[in-house]
Amino acid sequence: MSATISSKRLGSEFVRKVKEISGQNLHLCYQCGLCSGNCPMVSSMDLPPRQVIELARLGLEEEITSSRTVWTCASCLACTVNCPRGFDLSKIMEAIRLLTLRKNVDHLRPEDISPQERCALPQLAMVGGLRKFSG
Repeated sequence: MSATISSKRLGSEFVRKVKEISGQNLHLCYQCGLCSGNCPMVSSMDLPPRQVIELARLGLEEEITSSRTVWTCASCLACTVNCPRGFDLSKIMEAIRLLTLRKNVDHLRPEDISPQERCALPQLAMVGGLRKFSG
């Protein structure tokens, strides 16, 4: 029982953070599907944008962050322009990307790069790569 309560608290914390970062109220969306229907990138997504909103409202962070949808979003605003509620889905996608990156998970560590490669790679490339792939 405590695991359920704990996961509900975590879910509501995720919803609170998404709302805080994006400035969008997840509950404004009434799931009409126009965002998904007008998205030029939807064919490359494993979850349609409408479903991302529903999962976010439920606080199901893992389901969202394990998909490629938030990384595929081009932030073209086609969803926002066509939303009858004026909901800015691109801000939600950006908020979820930021929350994912803030987990400080290192995907690349300098010590994993051989000394020869470290010497051969341009310093700017090293700094840029480490900023993108390390928490």
